[in-house]
Parts: sequence; structure tokens; C-alpha cells
Amino acid sequence: MKYSFSNRQMRRFDEAAIGAGTPSAVLMERAGAALARAVSEAMARLGVGDALFVCGGGNNGGDGFVAARILHEAGEDVAVLCLAEKFSTDCAAVREKYRGEFFARIPRRRYAVVVDCLFGTGLARPIEGESAALVSFINGSGAYVIACDLPSGLTEGGIAGETCVRADETVTMGQMKSALLLSDGADLAGKITVADIGIPAREEGAEVWEDADVKTYFPARRSNSHKGSYGAACILAGGAYSGAAFLAAGACLKSGAGYTKLCVTGELYPHAIGKLPAAILREYKALDGDIFASDAIAVGMGSGVSEQLYVYIAELLANYTGTLILDADALNTLSAYGTELLSKHACRVVLTPHPKEFSRLVERPVKEVLADPVGMAKEFAARYRVTVLLKNNRSVITDGARVAINPTGSPSLAKGGSGDVLSGILVGTCARGVAPFEAACVASYLLGRAGEIAAREMGEYAPDPTDIIACIAKAQQSL
Repeated sequence: MKYSFSNRQMRRFDEAAIGAGTPSAVLMERAGAALARAVSEAMARLGVGDALFVCGGGNNGGDGFVAARILHEAGEDVAVLCLAEKFSTDCAAVREKYRGEFFARIPRRRYAVVVDCLFGTGLARPIEGESAALVSFINGSGAYVIACDLPSGLTEGGIAGETCVRADETVTMGQMKSALLLSDGADLAGKITVADIGIPAREEGAEVWEDADVKTYFPARRSNSHKGSYGAACILAGGAYSGAAFLAAGACLKSGAGYTKLCVTGELYPHAIGKLPAAILREYKALDGDIFASDAIAVGMGSGVSEQLYVYIAELLANYTGTLILDADALNTLSAYGTELLSKHACRVVLTPHPKEFSRLVERPVKEVLADPVGMAKEFAARYRVTVLLKNNRSVITDGARVAINPTGSPSLAKGGSGDVLSGILVGTCARGVAPFEAACVASYLLGRAGEIAAREMGEYAPDPTDIIACIAKAQQSL
């Protein structure tokens, strides 16, 4: 398992390393050396012979000046472009040591590699003026772009500012930055390399699961086992959107649960007959003992927002003792009728909102949710003692203490129904006895990997949710 950290955490780690006796100038030299190695390797790999470092006046620019100096002294064809008039103390010092070609305006010459050393993690405002012109130059250069630490313009939550560098490769210093994994960061960072420059992590970061971590939740089955050994999962469905329930149940069947129960209202029952022969289909008019006997229950997929659903959620929260997954219209119903229900619950609860659904739950704009998905999800989870799976291209999972960022996914999943598939995998995984936080990490990872496989086989546009379900087995086998 790997870990990632916020920009704020990294600044604290940096300050702690300096306080422990490592001068900031030494850290800059180490960062510059790591950047120089990456640039040299890229030039060799691409078969090109020149690079331009675009530097700001802060410490990110200082890393660039160091790297340019090292490569210049090694005989490489490199240059620095810098329009800054003010410099940090360390940047000013290394700038004086650089003796190579220097530009104080955008050069006409084209370079094969351009290195973004403008801002890194130190940016706290929109990029404007001359800096914006430099970003436009970098993006329009046609060069192979390497970003130092972070693509300039990428914010804490991984959101690209109006002006932001698009990198082919990012060399990030010290530890992995969460911004490189979240939202726009997943598209703008390119290939990511973490350079060890002697800044140890001093507090817990966000978990970034890998194949081996997920595989532990799919141990070899004992021959002396039966369907009761692997739990009973229940999809509680109703309303006009029947497809959501079928998708969730279909995904649950692939998750390893011993039983998949599809409990539907009378209006939905005739449409469900014969759809999923492997699932246990039954009609329900009220919550009953069979439903409460399930090891995990998922509610809300295609149900519609209603007072009756709110009553069901209240009853489950008060009396159910398994794991309850609240998705889609269950979340919208809570937003409409009151989230105070979540304050007391007898069961383990997992919420699976996308950013808009979550914004309604917390009564904050979507923009604010996207700017700080980790912080807002963690605060909500801690307040209500629940697990939150905040869905996005790189989902955030938290139980209020631990945090994970799911690293898998594909644009092929950007279709209605993908969330229903996720809920199906999740309820089946919880039914097998996996704890909510871990189950949410496993389900997110498998959905993302299934989307990646489907995209490889069919392209990013063609796969629909049934294709994603068909790839769940391949996702498990790929671990």
C-alpha cells in the first residue's frame, strides 16, 4: 500500500525536516538533482537533446535553477526562462550559481522538453498576467512537458485553475501529493515519479491501495464451504427506474456473496421476473424478517425520492444490525427530509454519494466539495460515524479516521448506471463480512479496474454498465 498527502501536510513535513537539521538549501539541491535525472532520462528516452526550464521566483523555481545548472555543467543543451522580479532567499542563491543560457522573455527557439517550475504546491491564487502567458506558452509549445512537484495551477483538491499546465510527466518531491490523484490531477499530471529528497511523512496520509491489498479480500475458498458461508446481500428496490436495481443485483452476483436477494415493490416485480435467474427475487410491501436477516442491504438505486423511503431508512437505521449502503435516491431522500436520521444508527452505514449528492447532504456548493473532497468527506463521516465513499473519477473513501483515494478508473465509467454497479459490488463485498471501509476500497478498486479493462477491449465510448459487470471477473483475476 502507498500513501498520498495534501499540500498542507507536505509543507508541515518540509518545515519539520528543516527544523530537524536539514537546511532548506540542501532540500532544494536534492530536489533539483532529482528533477535533473528525470529530465535527462526523458531526453534519452525521447531521443532529443535540449530542454527549457520555465522558472518562477519561489522555491519551485529554485528546484528548476538547480536542475538546469546540473545539466548545463554536464554538457547538456539547456536554458532557463524566468520573468520573475522577486525571488525567495533560496531561489535567489541558486539563480546566482546558474551559468547557462537565460531568457527574460519567451524565446523563439523551440525546445523538445519544457520543464514547468513556476509554482508547484506554493500557489494560493489564480494564475494571471505574465505567469498565465508562461503557462500558455508551455501548453502550446508542442514539447514534452515535465512538471516539478505539481503542474502549475493545480489546486489542493486536484482541481485545475482556469490556467493550468498540462504535463506529460510530473516529478513530485518527498511524498505523493493527493492533488495528483484527484479530479483534474489524474489527467494533468501524466506519468508520476516520487523523488525521495529526505522529507519523511510525519502523520498519516491517504491510503492508495494496490492490487495486492485488494487481493487479500479474495482468499481461496475452502472446499468445505457453502452459500451460507459467504453471506446474504439484499438489494432493496422500487420506483420507476428498474434498470438501476437490476444493475446492482447483477454486480452483486459477481462480488462473491453467497446469496443475492432482489427485493422489489409490487410495481417493479412483474418487470423483474426472469431478469436475473441467479438472484432470489421477491416482492415486499414492508420491511420484514427476511430483509433484516440479510448481512448487508443496499437501498436507493432507482427508488425515487419519497416519504415512504425515508420511513424505511429510519426503520433500518434504528433496527438493522448488518451493513447498510445508502445510495442514489436514499441519499436524495435524506437531503429532502433530514439528515438527522444518521445521528443514531444500530448498523454499520456506508454512503455512496457523487459530488452533487454530497453537496446536498452537507448543504454546500459542489465547487466547495470538489475543492476539498478529503476534508469534507472526512468531517461528515466523523460527525455521523459512517463510512463515506465520495464518488468521482478518483473516489475518496473515509470512515472519519482513515482516508483512501482509489487509483483505478476510466472515462468509460462516465455513464448512468456505473454507480449502481458500484453499489452492487459493495453490498456483496460487505455481505461476505468485509468491514465497511475496506469493502468500499475494494469495490471502488474493482469497479475502476473493470472500467479500465472494458475500455481496453471496447474503447472508452462503447462500454455500458452491463459490459462493466461482465468485466468484474476479469478485474478480480487481474489482481
